[in-house]
Amino acid sequence: MTTRPGSIQEVVDAHLCSGCGTCAFLEPDALRMADVPEAGRRPLPIASINGRVAGAALAACPGARLQHEDGVLDGAPLGGSWGPILALYECWATDPVVRHKGSSGGVISALAAHAVTSGAAVGALQVQARKDAPLENETVLNRSYADIVGAAGSRYSPASPGERLDLVEAAEGRSVVVGKPCDIAATRRAAQLRPSLGEKVGLTIGIFCAGTPTTRGTEEVVRRLGVEPGDVARLDYRGEGWPGRFRLRTRDGRTPSFSYEESWGETLQKHRQWRCMICPDHTSEFADLAVGDPWYRELRDGEPGRSLVVVRTEAGRAALEAALRDGAVAGGPIPLERLPQSQPNLAATRGAVWARVRTMRLAGLPAPEYTGLPSFRLWLRLGWRDKVRSTAGTLRRIKAKRLREPEPRPMQEVA
Repeated sequence: MTTRPGSIQEVVDAHLCSGCGTCAFLEPDALRMADVPEAGRRPLPIASINGRVAGAALAACPGARLQHEDGVLDGAPLGGSWGPILALYECWATDPVVRHKGSSGGVISALAAHAVTSGAAVGALQVQARKDAPLENETVLNRSYADIVGAAGSRYSPASPGERLDLVEAAEGRSVVVGKPCDIAATRRAAQLRPSLGEKVGLTIGIFCAGTPTTRGTEEVVRRLGVEPGDVARLDYRGEGWPGRFRLRTRDGRTPSFSYEESWGETLQKHRQWRCMICPDHTSEFADLAVGDPWYRELRDGEPGRSLVVVRTEAGRAALEAALRDGAVAGGPIPLERLPQSQPNLAATRGAVWARVRTMRLAGLPAPEYTGLPSFRLWLRLGWRDKVRSTAGTLRRIKAKRLREPEPRPMQEVA
């Protein structure tokens, strides 16, 4: 295998798949998404298909490549290291129920709902918990205020919104697409490759992301609470307060919970897939609007949620201004310095990613190609200990995570 994946199958075998599902949308006759509990959502070949899947599916794959177009970062604030930025806001949903339910102020739900209720969009493509399997996710095109805000709340588990871009493409008008950074990057590329999709994507809202834990990670947290996964009737990772607690409701009515630190910090983050560990984009640089937590200050007890909103395109600016004008969200612009202050470790993480990817290539492993996402200069700013760790740690992980072996699959094909 070369150091650049030549097919979707090679992306998966090399542990580079993010599970976005966009390849399955672009090649529905060749691929189906399936949940691999120890890995994540993965595209599996359909039984009747022979050969390797490449073409548009590979061209849109964020596990193979991420690229900012020429000129996008010209004159960008903060040296372009945080992607294109037109403005930075701090906002919250004005509906108190949405604000309380959302992970950090309910802004994503409020923006998506406003786009639909104002007539700017006919629906919002969102991820929500499956009613029949609450540890798993499903992607739906929600068309009403109630359904859109009903899907509020983070889902720190595998999801493949790109798999259901067919719902957007088939809709009678434009839609909002909500997703993680890799989901949005893939959606944007798919929209370029497929004009019938491009004319239906009205607004993309990206979520700040520190990585996707596997289903095994969620199962571990559930068992730490003394509950078997099959006994869970409802699961919320955050929300109902800021940042909110990891909460369960069991089939017999129990409601155990963990703090955000106990769930994410102690367990979930340890189960992130490898592609997340070599990702340079944690703040949805390819979205129209990117939304995350404003961690630049210490939270007061019981403080209602707020969100950072990074305006990355003129389409995003127009959507945010309309929502503010119509009273769907409240807030205002804040200094750009609040972005790196809110995510103080991301610059160092991005520098380490440059070394991790380079180490993979030097070790003869396939690695994603990143173009126009400044990282090397961030690596240069690291202290010498962190520079060594970024290389030596990757070599250790290559062995510990068995990155030279194909990623495990429960099956090689699906019917």
